[in-house]
Amino acid sequence: MRLVQFCRKGNEGEIRVGVEHEQGHGVIDLKAFDPSMPPTMRGFLELGQKGMDCAQRALSSDQCIVPHSDIRLLSPVTGPDKVVCVGMNYKDHCLEQNAPIPTEPIIFSKFPSAITGPYDDIMLPNKTQKVDWEVELAFVIGQKGKHIKEEEALSYVAGFTVANDVSARDWQMEKNGKQWLLGKTFDTFCPLGPALVTTAALKDVHHLGVRCLVNGGVVQDSNTNQLIFKTEKLIAWVSQFATLYPGDVFLTGTPPGVGVFRKPPVFLKRGDVVECQIDEIGSIRNTVV
Repeated sequence: MRLVQFCRKGNEGEIRVGVEHEQGHGVIDLKAFDPSMPPTMRGFLELGQKGMDCAQRALSSDQCIVPHSDIRLLSPVTGPDKVVCVGMNYKDHCLEQNAPIPTEPIIFSKFPSAITGPYDDIMLPNKTQKVDWEVELAFVIGQKGKHIKEEEALSYVAGFTVANDVSARDWQMEKNGKQWLLGKTFDTFCPLGPALVTTAALKDVHHLGVRCLVNGGVVQDSNTNQLIFKTEKLIAWVSQFATLYPGDVFLTGTPPGVGVFRKPPVFLKRGDVVECQIDEIGSIRNTVV
């Protein structure tokens, strides 16, 4: 299944959870299908299997379909408890920097307020002059857990989506002892979408093409088979430190081709269009303003 958050055009204040119709006819409004369904993805995921069963029934019913032309897609998840990010997690990205391959996951975070929709604008702050792109595979936690075993970890995943870990490199790498959090968490610095694709709908999430295009030109082109620490390891590792909750978002790292390591470095400017693509999941497209 492909789960989405959306609002109807003209009624932007009312968030709904939907499931994409398999024939591409539109999105099935789950709350219209079953009024007991919560309005947000986080609330939906907190229902666990009950919510997924309802989505499956709705998909089979062919009822309550809203045409794509009538909706605006939002980030698949908004307001998570946490956004967990992983640094230096692609072998080819480490080679790009002549950096050693990590022996343990390198974890940082973004504030949930950085999340924005799959086609929303990226706001270029006046506090930075070095804003960069990072296409990433993201996944969303579907059930609460702590000290999760690696062999059980995939059962805690609700689904996968596409992310852009937009980064202010001057703050991340230069300012005041290297401000990783501030460099990563400006508003709109975490576009997500277009859908939350359930694990069962993907053949092999660790063998998917990953690309980023800036103004139509390919700047990143790799595969999730280059991930050093895969989904199961990341869940097991992070859950040693913090309880995971439904709706928590993990960004799994970026492949080579980011702007800061180009010669000379290249950074985003107003008017640039950034498209992040992952095979079988989809693409997000954001304009820098």
